[in-house]
Amino acid sequence: MNLNEKLAVIQTKFKSKKSRFNSFGKYNFRSAEDILEATKPYLLELGVSVTISELLLENVPFPILESKATITDGKDAIHATAVVGVDLDQKGMQMPQKFGSASSYGKKYSLGNLFLIDDTADSDAVNSHGIAPVAKTKNALTSETDPAFMKAQEYIKAGGKLEAIKARYALSKEIEAKLTTL
Repeated sequence: MNLNEKLAVIQTKFKSKKSRFNSFGKYNFRSAEDILEATKPYLLELGVSVTISELLLENVPFPILESKATITDGKDAIHATAVVGVDLDQKGMQMPQKFGSASSYGKKYSLGNLFLIDDTADSDAVNSHGIAPVAKTKNALTSETDPAFMKAQEYIKAGGKLEAIKARYALSKEIEAKLTTL
């Protein structure tokens, strides 16, 4: 099994609990640590490792961090990145907390990009406000402006399989055709 196939296994079987609670916004969310914990069963099983690296891209007018999540089998590697700014004007935080917060956010989203974790399923803004959830169905991917479409394009260009995307999303005919031609 090549690395793309191994990654597709993780992407289609991946489950990570939203074990954190934001008491201000009253919603549950998952952290980078939660995502990494959920990948551990796959590491030995598939013979892969996952790492995250960070780089300070720019410092003017504010610091910009790039987080890169990498999966490798020791021979090949696939990367996904996220870029975040450090809010130096954030009230109530010391400087290390400002960088730590941006770093955590970047790690979470680079891992989300690597494992195709749907933003709508994990958005910090999603809150049911006490309304009971409806039975879970596949998320629809019907627009080129959907951030998931860009992730799917990157995945296909990196050698990923359309079947892995179709396992996670209900694709419109137009979107499927566009992904097929990459």
